[in-house]
Amino acid sequence: MKDQILSRRIKLRHLNVLLSVMQWGSMARAADHLSVSQPVVSKTIAELESLLGVALLNRTSQGVEPTIYGSALARRSIALFNDLKTSISELEALADPSTGELRIGTTEPMAAGLVSKIVSELLLTHPRVRLHVVLGDPPMLQERELRDREIDLLIGRLPNDIAADHTQLEVLFWERAFVVAGITHDLTRRRKIKLNDLREESWCLPPPRSFPGSMIGRAFQASGLDLPRTSVSVHSVQMQVALLATGRFITILPETMMHFSAQRLGLKALPVDLPIEPTPVAIVTLKDRDLPPVGKLFIERARTIARLLDKPQGRQAT
Repeated sequence: MKDQILSRRIKLRHLNVLLSVMQWGSMARAADHLSVSQPVVSKTIAELESLLGVALLNRTSQGVEPTIYGSALARRSIALFNDLKTSISELEALADPSTGELRIGTTEPMAAGLVSKIVSELLLTHPRVRLHVVLGDPPMLQERELRDREIDLLIGRLPNDIAADHTQLEVLFWERAFVVAGITHDLTRRRKIKLNDLREESWCLPPPRSFPGSMIGRAFQASGLDLPRTSVSVHSVQMQVALLATGRFITILPETMMHFSAQRLGLKALPVDLPIEPTPVAIVTLKDRDLPPVGKLFIERARTIARLLDKPQGRQAT
């Protein structure tokens, strides 16, 4: 009975005001943002706290901070509003199948290769859809953006332990990695290179504790080598590519980025036997959430391109 009473009395307006106050850290600034008076904001928060029977905000001389109850409610409220936006997009898509909206989470290398290819082909056949791409590491994208419904799906090269009870994943193919240089680098003229020969080169690599950085570290360990001295440690493919263009640096990049973007970016894979096990490229979605229609179109296009890449499927991700 209490749940029914709460569901009838708590309005979206209550939750919207709470999120605005938490975003701005002040009832006065939230009131300005919402174009209402500060007493209206204060009254709305008081109503919500009275309905729930808990304090949602701590009032301080500097403003307001969420309590543990406020933070928990805010997370669910964000998911609720995102689901509502998705529902509206689905209604629009049902009214006009050529439109729709999709929020995609992916990594920067994947965005520069496979995802750009999928997006380009999808927009050729459905030019009125709206696509939003969010970049980040797969574990963080899954645990934050996907869980909070800020993205509809995640696509990328995934660690084997990324699967969770609330998600489902579909492996598209298994991807290798290559040592890469700019086309003007002296190493591009050599026919065979040992990994040990590259220890003194100017490496530009992602941080060791990042997902790609840890994978690279394991590759050198498997060869009985220490990680080479990194001239530039950066978690930005854009900066890596800019440095490679000077002809002085080398790095390690995934296969799909090289397949789709090497010629455009002036990159070349070096003939190095790199002991990195292929990793699964997969699409991750929430089990209890239906994708918008354009999401299904995106996945169909991803499957088609994956088949054209003719990758061995190998084992299944766990």
